[in-house]
Amino acid sequence: MLALALAAGSGFYAARHFALTTDIDDLLSPDLPWMQRALRYAQDFPRREILVVVGAPTPELTEQATSKLTAEIMARPDRFRSAAQAGSGSFFEQNGLMYLPLEEVTRLTDALKRADALVGTLAGDPTLRGSLDALSLALVGVERGEIKLDDLARPMTMAADTAEDVLSHRPASFSWRVLASGKPAEPRELRELRGFIQVEPVLDFAALQPGRAATDAIAQLATTLKAEIDPRVRVRQTGRIPIDDDEFGTIRQNAGVNASATLLVVLVILWLALRSWRIILAVCISLFAGLAIATASGLLLVGALNLISVAFFALFVGLGVDFGIQFGVRYRAERHDEPKLQPALRQAAAKAGGPLGLAAVATATGFLSFLPTAYRGLSELGQIAGAGMIIAFVGSITLLPALLAVLDPPGEPHPVGFAALAPVDRFLERHRIPIVATTLAAVALASPLLLYLRFDFNPIHLRSPKVESVAAYLELRSDPRSGANDIEIVANNLAEADAVAKRLAALPQVAETMTLSNLVPSDQEDKLKHIADAAAAIDASLNPTETEPPPTDQDTIDALSSTAESLSSAAENAQGAGADAARRLAAALSGLAQADPTTRKRMDATIAEPLRYALDQLRHQLKPQPIAIDSIPADLASEWVTKDGRARIQVLPKGNDPDDTETLRNFVTAVLAVAPAATGTAVLLFEAGNTVVRAFIQAGAFAICAVALLLIIALRRVSDMLLTLVPLAIAGLVTLELCVVLDLPLNFANVLALPLLLGVGVAFKIYYIMAWRAGKTALLQSSLTRAVVFSAMTTATGFGSLWLSNHPGTSSMGKLMALALATTMTAAVFFQPALMGPPRTHVG
Repeated sequence: MLALALAAGSGFYAARHFALTTDIDDLLSPDLPWMQRALRYAQDFPRREILVVVGAPTPELTEQATSKLTAEIMARPDRFRSAAQAGSGSFFEQNGLMYLPLEEVTRLTDALKRADALVGTLAGDPTLRGSLDALSLALVGVERGEIKLDDLARPMTMAADTAEDVLSHRPASFSWRVLASGKPAEPRELRELRGFIQVEPVLDFAALQPGRAATDAIAQLATTLKAEIDPRVRVRQTGRIPIDDDEFGTIRQNAGVNASATLLVVLVILWLALRSWRIILAVCISLFAGLAIATASGLLLVGALNLISVAFFALFVGLGVDFGIQFGVRYRAERHDEPKLQPALRQAAAKAGGPLGLAAVATATGFLSFLPTAYRGLSELGQIAGAGMIIAFVGSITLLPALLAVLDPPGEPHPVGFAALAPVDRFLERHRIPIVATTLAAVALASPLLLYLRFDFNPIHLRSPKVESVAAYLELRSDPRSGANDIEIVANNLAEADAVAKRLAALPQVAETMTLSNLVPSDQEDKLKHIADAAAAIDASLNPTETEPPPTDQDTIDALSSTAESLSSAAENAQGAGADAARRLAAALSGLAQADPTTRKRMDATIAEPLRYALDQLRHQLKPQPIAIDSIPADLASEWVTKDGRARIQVLPKGNDPDDTETLRNFVTAVLAVAPAATGTAVLLFEAGNTVVRAFIQAGAFAICAVALLLIIALRRVSDMLLTLVPLAIAGLVTLELCVVLDLPLNFANVLALPLLLGVGVAFKIYYIMAWRAGKTALLQSSLTRAVVFSAMTTATGFGSLWLSNHPGTSSMGKLMALALATTMTAAVFFQPALMGPPRTHVG
């Protein structure tokens, strides 16, 4: 009653004070040099951790949608701190031509001069009728021999595609910018184009999904945007915040079904191990009471769980079930020899208490060895799990026996153990030397595999590619504007930044560098002259004093019919791409002339709306200004230079796949050699991976030393300590070697299997060494092996079920945990008895 009251109080406290921080920056010590650089950079430049990707069938629609959505986001200060269009906006709209190569500017401005009459026709009547008049004007040029019909093949094909889509009631679009570019039509030109909005959200780290309110707000704005502009506009979100939030949502999917199935299997295993629902009930009550008390104590110790320490629940259940099964099986064995309940409980406690106590202290010591590491998430996990192991042990020797006394399970009619394993016991006894030698030799020969053990530090490889935020990231990772795997450097001033950027640009691993100076285009004087000449030449045509009144439906029909006749006449019996396109467009225009007025209005909107937008853009683009550092808008300049003059350098990786782990590793290593103060996404990933690896190496060394010292004190023999730790080391080496063979690299998710291997491994080995020291023989057929096997099966079921997950990170964790449990149990059950040999006649 006292234990249950304590558990109820602990459960109430845990429910009232439960907190989970989902800020991944809190997982690592802020005192690390690279973390301090990242924190300083975040103070200097806004952290826009949501990248909104706007797509539409044409550049015109894309820019309209991107600009409108940016404005809508900026109007929500309750959800967003800032938002900026990447590589677009009013500054780039006005000065876009200045950023093209001089040859391209010359070609475009010359083409504009030659198209003066065409521009005048379109600007004077920016409708479907005016567009058809412009085409008729071009056909007059064909008739006069000034241009060839084949020269019009591309615009006629684009127009025919649009007209046929309208007639077939399919989504239709037309881009005057694509038409004016003069480039050959490519499939992607007429499909989705992209605009980018970098958003700094307001985050709530007390929530499981800190950015969900912000991403939901963007999704709502996108729905409204599609209704207002075009239903084909596509808005996706990626970046750290959407990916992390979607990650939690993905993990929760089917969690209830998986948990229920796992619980059912665990109950079956418990039944096979304990053969009594009363004992199973006692073990479960003891386990969940201990879990409530351990959770409350953990919250008292750290205040809030993090994304790593939350794994404490799984570790506690796994090892808590082990302690419960060990005591329960020992009780069954004693109950077979002693029919009375109380003497059987006392004997079970006398024989199981010592091994359980040593295993609990050794496991807690191993977990507490994570405390000194810089991986704060792991450090807190070790702190909570270490205390949890002591709580689990105390519950197993107090509450569990009390529950068994109350429930009074029936006696055991048969011996408890695996009698069928007697031949294996005899085989191990007769051939122990060859078994030990062969095992050690095999492990040693396979040890070169450890040189190929990889740690994949890129967390995107742990995400489900089916999630939209991840799919968008994978699609965009090679686009420089996304900055998915960039490196950021802050120099003392712009001149220093330009010098560093120049050195970095020469590295073979670097694709591109950028500073504020890159926003000052070259050859400005020549470009401005060409643009001014073109603007003067077409000014009257582009800005007419009067425009045609809107056409009636009959006006549109007349224009369609007249142009169709002109196209047919121009094509006649001619051959070639131009003639084929002319005949195809003529048929489509005739079809539109005979269609209903609604269809013609849809065609007019499809042609005229982007035309008016393109004409307005052209008017802006023909009024560029000389660009100097001082004339760059303050909001744009602030993304590159701080108020005190420190300047940012962005560095992008080169490679067939910039997201490849080795490409990224080489990229970061090369840049850090030139600029040791670098930060940014790529550096954070790289350094975080190194920190985690170092943390596990340090924790492993601390744990082995601490457990070895504890075992020497408890066992009083160095040889017995080695008999306990050598099988654990063998299990660890074999696990890592199999990771190489099975192409299972370590990562941020599955590396948590190593604390599990340590905790379970130390416990299993101690059970066998203590039984051996007590003079026990035939260990495989004993009740101890029964307890170990079913304990491992229970834990493996809980963790191994993760293997079946569709989520790559969760599946990876389940694979490595199942592998670690298999090697640990095999080392304990088969290798350790052979290593120990026959028991001593006396233990000092």
